[in-house]
Amino acid sequence: MTEVHTLVDGPTPAQTGRVHGRPDGHDGGARVRDLLGRMTIEEKIAQLVGFWEKEDGEAVAPLQGEFGDVFKLEDFSRHGLGHLTRAYGTRPLDAAERASWLWKFQRDLVTGTRLGIPAIVHEECLTGLSAWKAATFPTPLAWGAAFNPELVTEMAAAIGASMRALGIHQGLSPVLDVIRDPRWGRVDECISEDPYLVGTIGTSYVRGLQSQGVHATLKHFAGYSASRAGRNFGPVHVGRRELADVLLLPFEMAIIDGDARSVMHSYAEIDGVPVAADPTMLTGVLRDKWGFDGTVVADYYGVAFLNLLHHVASDHAEAAGQALSAGVDVELPTGDAYLTLRESVRAGKIDEALIDRAVLRVLRQKQDLGLLDATFTDEPPQTIDLDSPEHRSIARRLAEESIVLVANRDVLPLPAGRRVALIGPNADRQGALFGCYSFLNHVLVQHPGVETGIEVPTVLDAMRAEFGGDLVTWAHGCDVDTDDRSGFEEAVATAAAADVAVLVVGDHAGLFGRGTVGEGCDRDDLELPGVQRELVEAVMATGTPVVLVLVTGRPYTVGWALSGCAAVVQAFFPGEEGAGAIAGVLSGRVNPSGRLPVTLPGSAGAQPYSYLHPTLGAGNEVTNLPATPVAPFGHGLSYTTFAYSDLTVPTTVPTDGAVRVTVRVTNTGAVAGDDVVQLYGRDLVASVTRPVAQLLGYRRVHLEPGESVTVELTVPTTRLAFSDRTFTRVVEPGDVELWVGTSVRRDTQATTTLVGDTVAVTNASPRWTTADVR
Repeated sequence: MTEVHTLVDGPTPAQTGRVHGRPDGHDGGARVRDLLGRMTIEEKIAQLVGFWEKEDGEAVAPLQGEFGDVFKLEDFSRHGLGHLTRAYGTRPLDAAERASWLWKFQRDLVTGTRLGIPAIVHEECLTGLSAWKAATFPTPLAWGAAFNPELVTEMAAAIGASMRALGIHQGLSPVLDVIRDPRWGRVDECISEDPYLVGTIGTSYVRGLQSQGVHATLKHFAGYSASRAGRNFGPVHVGRRELADVLLLPFEMAIIDGDARSVMHSYAEIDGVPVAADPTMLTGVLRDKWGFDGTVVADYYGVAFLNLLHHVASDHAEAAGQALSAGVDVELPTGDAYLTLRESVRAGKIDEALIDRAVLRVLRQKQDLGLLDATFTDEPPQTIDLDSPEHRSIARRLAEESIVLVANRDVLPLPAGRRVALIGPNADRQGALFGCYSFLNHVLVQHPGVETGIEVPTVLDAMRAEFGGDLVTWAHGCDVDTDDRSGFEEAVATAAAADVAVLVVGDHAGLFGRGTVGEGCDRDDLELPGVQRELVEAVMATGTPVVLVLVTGRPYTVGWALSGCAAVVQAFFPGEEGAGAIAGVLSGRVNPSGRLPVTLPGSAGAQPYSYLHPTLGAGNEVTNLPATPVAPFGHGLSYTTFAYSDLTVPTTVPTDGAVRVTVRVTNTGAVAGDDVVQLYGRDLVASVTRPVAQLLGYRRVHLEPGESVTVELTVPTTRLAFSDRTFTRVVEPGDVELWVGTSVRRDTQATTTLVGDTVAVTNASPRWTTADVR
């Protein structure tokens, strides 16, 4: 192809009214434009690429082996450097020693390059800073289960403080993909199947991280999670309405309400067009529609994949032209494609104005981060505690609030003095507690013999501490994902000699086939991996009551367990303090309060499934294969009981107004506990089909025995907005059912009517439901 790629840009900051960090409306443009004007083409391109210093065998990105390193860092950065890729997170490194190296490298950029511009350092930080000896928090699916945005903000701020102290400027989190199919391997990186829960929790993470001067990167924009059959990199064929109303909503919230400073494109192709080469997404939606004024970075090797995997470009040079024109500002992790831009400009294939546009965005980001004035003559940190008591306190609280009691036949909490048989492959394994992008499972697994670097009690350690070592016996039983049944006999004997058997089963997170869940670790069924179900059933046959503890990164089909086990507990990779949280729930020291952020499926054949389905999505009366789940979205039990009363809903509400809902919540049980008040709605008649239920708002409340509070939820009518037949986001007049419940299943309900004209939604429209407790 020989056409010249030309400049297509969105509104200026003055047009959008959104200028990051400049309340007076001045964006520092004169300074960055002066820098741009003095740059050679080589210096410009240097700002648009990263450099990744890695060694053979360190495979932490897709098709990484296809890309060879042909440069050394000092040669690569002689004209400057846009990003330094994962300076701490590629291998186990002492943080203080690495900081000393990093400060010198940045100082050399300042003093040894013509323009003296330091590099942005980025790292993964999905479950904490992905570096050796850094705190590892619960996986995002656990954030969703906790329904506590304030705690997620606190966690992200702690992560950001560690990163900033080490000279890291940008974090490649959060993941805002809405779960569409639990067979997809990257479910453990996601927050929920509900876009509003993803948006509120994800935006809270952005706010926490950026409060410490570290820029968040939203990923993966967009549609990545809707791949066919739940396959990583699978084609995506979603309609415009699903894309706008479900998959884009969390990104919209994080950009407009959270002022996220960076976005990473997804690897996906949507209806045949890769997002990395789609200006309607990367410029039209992000910049023209939402007014985003940050940087768009490539997912690792994503620009080159336009040539290698999507085959919409004949070579890397053409791929670079398509991505740059679409709106990808920075190629990560290296410059495999963008280093061709110089020759493309000289050959007249690329308009240099496209390069200038991207360079200006990078320079503005560096200015926001203070890098244009940084000299790195100060001393780097000599000692830094990346796993401080503050980190561990947050990790513990989040783990405790995220654990879901799915079923309980009066066996939990376990009374003191009971003989407990602890069985299963995830009972005595540190990696069982962590997600795919944790340092332990992402990097350290490739460095056998290197210590974990942080204290990580296993469930066995925690159970012995909780119940007494003399009362807890242990048997491995089987592996996570093999057909070896040689441990069954010991497991059965151990269970038969105990008062109760606690089976800890589930997933092992890894990458590209090295795990049962994680990036590139998809499933074609939703049975527990390996022979774990057989192990559970063998123990159940002893007659000893079985408490099944699922430590997983996705929901599995466990209807058989819900009907046969004495109790079922779901923990979504609960992090370094997760074992103590599990043991605390089993003993009753912790009253479980997590709620399912994803539906527990009835079968793999019913996928993809979401509770947000229209009437025909359930299929109960029109097909012999209903999609009925075994546990609904929002479900979770407690050791106490809660009652709802006095639900008040206005009779009518203007279509451009807000629905004020109040409900009385009472702890009717004997122990203190947390309830998650969940408000749902249903638009009864609309111009397009609407879901049978939609989460409109939520609030976690703590209640002592007998205590009552009134929760007031103020729901902007835009929470009920959707894309009409012209694909305009609108609020239509009509009747709406509202209900409050312990899950999406109905409890106390009422009806209101939206009155007035149909109202179009704009960027200025409110997107958040507020909640007050009195």
